[in-house]
Amino acid sequence: MQTPSLNATEERREELAARLSAVKERITKATQAAGRAKEPTLIVVTKFFPPSDAAALYDLGVRDMGENREQEATPKAAALSEYAPDLRWHFIGQLQSNKVNRVVRYAHEIHSVDRASLVKALARAGRRRADEGLDPLGCYVQVDVRESQPDDGRGGVSINGAQAVADSIAESPGLALHGVMTVAPLDEDPAAAFERLGELSQRIRQTHPQATGISAGMSHDLEQAIAAGATHLRIGSDVLGSRPAVG
Repeated sequence: MQTPSLNATEERREELAARLSAVKERITKATQAAGRAKEPTLIVVTKFFPPSDAAALYDLGVRDMGENREQEATPKAAALSEYAPDLRWHFIGQLQSNKVNRVVRYAHEIHSVDRASLVKALARAGRRRADEGLDPLGCYVQVDVRESQPDDGRGGVSINGAQAVADSIAESPGLALHGVMTVAPLDEDPAAAFERLGELSQRIRQTHPQATGISAGMSHDLEQAIAAGATHLRIGSDVLGSRPAVG
């Protein structure tokens, strides 16, 4: 297999630098407006973009990147493994249990844990990581915060079911419960959705005080997410631009 190039054009590097700077400015302003002392972690989502873009972002100081398709993420992580050894990969998409073994080879955190069967598969992989002397695999409970959950195939456990998934993660050797995650509904004010996630986070922290993470907010709603207490933002298009056509 041919090794993908990690060399972005100078024009592309300048574009990424400008876009990244603009997003960071939004984050700083929103953090100040919310009266928060610490800015949330920026995860740049590189889905559909080449390894050369990821390498350019690494050169610009980005250390957290997200992917949501295993078949794309695995070779991209491999391509960058030597160039960016301290890069942290966050898997944020729906994860099939039969793909867990490949994802855990490079992912530091899984943001989309939403069912007991996935926890079991991750726990098996987590035990192997522990046997190899690696840190526990960080996990977020993905929550569908809509007040009614239609059967539309969208990922996320219900708010009422989230505690059980969180308990299962916390009780699994080799896994570490880091917090909760959601994608705001398209047909609702994101601020209300993020408020419900924040309330859930507080309840889960009563039994799992280490689960302080709140993964929420994307390009169009990062300000509302920061106001609601998000600790991690998942930003794609505002940093990388319109997604390229996929053949």
